[in-house]
Amino acid sequence: MELVIEGTNLPGRTFRNACVPVHDVHVGVQVRAEPEQLVPADAPRAEWRLDVRVVRTDDGFDFTGPAVHGRRGARFLYLTWGNVGSTGGFEMFRRLKLMLDLVEPALIERAVSTGSPLRLVVGLTDRHGGPLCGRLDPATAQWSV
Repeated sequence: MELVIEGTNLPGRTFRNACVPVHDVHVGVQVRAEPEQLVPADAPRAEWRLDVRVVRTDDGFDFTGPAVHGRRGARFLYLTWGNVGSTGGFEMFRRLKLMLDLVEPALIERAVSTGSPLRLVVGLTDRHGGPLCGRLDPATAQWSV
């Protein structure tokens, strides 16, 4: 299944992390231990396209793939925030956890049966103006097919 994450309302490229300013903030999808598809945090929007394999189980669905983390029954994806320094390295300072097991099963079924992408639209700025982190509140997640 193709999973498309659209990030809106990015927080900007500068962020004060523990009183230390970070000047080149980027966000990407964490694939295994590495960030991929990095987008500058001052972009008007961000989009990531991922291949997530869906397996039917007695309990519903399970998810696998290089960007999928966690144990069965608690699978998730990470959007990872970091500073891209002058050397081009990535220094992660925050992550946003996107819980796959909280997606409405009917949406997953529709995506799998029709071959349409499962989509998530999410605002990426927290209430303090910084990069959104922690576990995404399911009430704020806009999943669709």
